[in-house]
Amino acid sequence: MKRIGVYTSGGDAPGMNACVRAVVRNGLYNGCEVIGIQHGYEGMIEGNFVDLSARSVSNIIQRGGTILRTARSEQFRTPEGRARAAAQLEKAGIEGLVAIGGDGTFQGVVRLIEEHGVAAIGVPGTIDNDLFGTDFTIGYDTAVNTAMEAIDKIRDTAASHDRLFYVEVMGRDAGFIALDVGISSGAEYVAIPETRTNVEALREYLENYKKVKSSAIIIVAEGEEEGGAFSLAEKIKDTAGYDYRVCVLGHIQRGGSPSARDRILASRMGLAAVDALLEGQTNVMVGDIHGKIAYTPLLETWSQRKALDKDLWRLARILST
Repeated sequence: MKRIGVYTSGGDAPGMNACVRAVVRNGLYNGCEVIGIQHGYEGMIEGNFVDLSARSVSNIIQRGGTILRTARSEQFRTPEGRARAAAQLEKAGIEGLVAIGGDGTFQGVVRLIEEHGVAAIGVPGTIDNDLFGTDFTIGYDTAVNTAMEAIDKIRDTAASHDRLFYVEVMGRDAGFIALDVGISSGAEYVAIPETRTNVEALREYLENYKKVKSSAIIIVAEGEEEGGAFSLAEKIKDTAGYDYRVCVLGHIQRGGSPSARDRILASRMGLAAVDALLEGQTNVMVGDIHGKIAYTPLLETWSQRKALDKDLWRLARILST
């Protein structure tokens, strides 16, 4: 293999640039050319390719977002779009791909592998940390720290005004961010998709809590079954006894300079992805399990559900009492 393509797809995550950097430098170290595919699958279809040198990835390890950009692609959802993408890869002489993204990215590349025989390795780049086959995904640590720092500031306001704040964090299908943020910020309650929120019990808890503490923080994952922070707050507002506010952190969690942990994780995974391609592997995702690099079939990364740590959930419940 002499020419490798690398792209980022789906939602951006802090650390993606560190991963691109590692892919480029390990590829060059092993005598390969590395081609950057800009704007994800849309750029692949349009042939939006750029040669990447060691110098072109200098001074990017600390940058958030992705220098290769990312985009949604309706064209790629069709067999005709994927055929155009495969033709562009063949025309450019790209023999293997490193796909950095989440489950949508991996579902797309699996179809490309199955329909056109492309060799590809996935790297988990998503702040949600919801992919099976890795303990941590690129961007997760930074997102948790970003949310925690924001909630620390919100708590100052909550205490000053004797208010209850419902803080919504990202996590459409998984509560990993909410749970870690809830524990690290000392939240009074955490609502996540994996467990059903007992609205009546929460209302009673807040009414009793009001008697001993004048302010409180509730962390709500956006995918929580009651419909998110605004919906949950609306169902409790008349009886909880608190003056309340709702704060949605939103896309602030995706941006910013990646943490040291994310930079190192992304670098290890980018290097391992190139190694896997050169060893002849394909259709697998690079993961980090118990501190060691592991490879998981791409299909399993989204078809199997990643389990929430029950000990962490127990910890959150005990510490909030």
